[in-house]
Amino acid sequence: MTTKIKDPSFLDALLPIVVLISLLSSSVYLFGDDSSYGPNQIALFIAAAVAVIIGIKNGYRWGDIEKAMTKGIALSLGAVLILLAVGALIGTWLLAGTVPTLIYYGMQLLSPSWFYAASCILCGIVAMSIGSSWTTAATIGVALIGVASGLGLSPAITAGAIISGAYFGDKISPLSETTNLAPAVAGAELFAHIRHMLWTTVPSIIIALILFTLIGLNSSVTADDAQINLISSTLQEHFSISFWTLIPLFVLLAMAIKKVPAFPTVFIGALLGGVWAVLFQQELLRTLIGGDLSHALGSFKLIWSTLFDGFALETGSDELNSLLSGGGMSSMLNTVWLIFAAMMFGAVIEKIGLLRKFVQSILKAAHSTGSLITSTIATCIATNILTADQYMAIVMPGRMYKEEYERRGLAPVNLSRTLEDGGTITSPLIPWNTCGAYMHGVLNVNPLDYFIYAFFNLINPVLAVIYAYCGIKILKLTPPESVQQELHVRP
Repeated sequence: MTTKIKDPSFLDALLPIVVLISLLSSSVYLFGDDSSYGPNQIALFIAAAVAVIIGIKNGYRWGDIEKAMTKGIALSLGAVLILLAVGALIGTWLLAGTVPTLIYYGMQLLSPSWFYAASCILCGIVAMSIGSSWTTAATIGVALIGVASGLGLSPAITAGAIISGAYFGDKISPLSETTNLAPAVAGAELFAHIRHMLWTTVPSIIIALILFTLIGLNSSVTADDAQINLISSTLQEHFSISFWTLIPLFVLLAMAIKKVPAFPTVFIGALLGGVWAVLFQQELLRTLIGGDLSHALGSFKLIWSTLFDGFALETGSDELNSLLSGGGMSSMLNTVWLIFAAMMFGAVIEKIGLLRKFVQSILKAAHSTGSLITSTIATCIATNILTADQYMAIVMPGRMYKEEYERRGLAPVNLSRTLEDGGTITSPLIPWNTCGAYMHGVLNVNPLDYFIYAFFNLINPVLAVIYAYCGIKILKLTPPESVQQELHVRP
């Protein structure tokens, strides 16, 4: 005999979210910056347990819920593989001198007054070229965080500039996965989608650049020549600094432009870093190997350990040690734990229909075009918070709202743009989201610290809502398009 499944009540939908928000708030209050290293994971597990109890109460079987949890975690495995490869890449690029070279030249070229704005522009150009905010943060972003430390600038503001630029470039690049996913879900054409997004993304990045420029110009921090000289001399003392050590970066960017999948691209970059260490950092390898093993065998062991456990350098200065050490797959394991916990929670609430219940309640109140677009953005943000995945934050609201947009005569590009404005853009602002956890792991800056400085990511959704209520660039279906949409939705 099969148990009849009941639709969740609004209270059912609300309870796990209240529990999660309460526990996450308590986690930040009690543990501070350490909240992402265990406390947040436990909060997600407990909130998932509450959702499971509600699901069983409503007639779902544990076996079905467990399968949904497993499937939800499986969806994140691609991101996890990339994350582990990025950890290996950071380690070998430190050993190869690639990141130290970027830091060295960055400190020579970038002025503190223009650093934040320049970082945002640089990351925007790279992300637009390769279509990946993640790869941009793991390469150029890591180096810029190092440069900021050397210049005495704020890591949190720097991270905000990196993420602002990286997500702007990613969002308008035809090579980006999310930029292709949003119009596919909404039924829009790719380049029409990108053109329509320019109306919200370009003003948002201009405002962000103005803010970064004002912060830089009004900052009391000036370049400390003695500190810069100390770091530069330390880098030259321990590493061979030259154009050749940047080759792994150019190879990785070329592979990304050629649309080689992210995981093999990053992992090949990590292995190439190990090869480059052997070719260009012989003195450093001799120092680190010691006399216990032959040079060849010792180099092999050192590169192997760097891939899984990262790179550590002893310079005599704790600050410089922190700047020039890190990476390794093991450094990403806590982030993987956080992603698994978040995806498990998101899978449960999707399976038992809690998100669907929220959307049904929202649509009853969304009478105007402005309120519909605002509701879509709010649903994307909520999905980012609850399912912890930017792809889910595009696909789920897209499926939920597509028919309503068509019914109201709105062109598909309105929905596709809104999915990006609310889903893609806000994902790195949430600590337990795959994107937020990734940025924390790569940049070593807590999302709660850089949140207020990710100007582009904060401004863009607000601007989208203003456009919606003012009727700016809200396109209607043309008569032929309406017929096509009608034929498309017919069985």
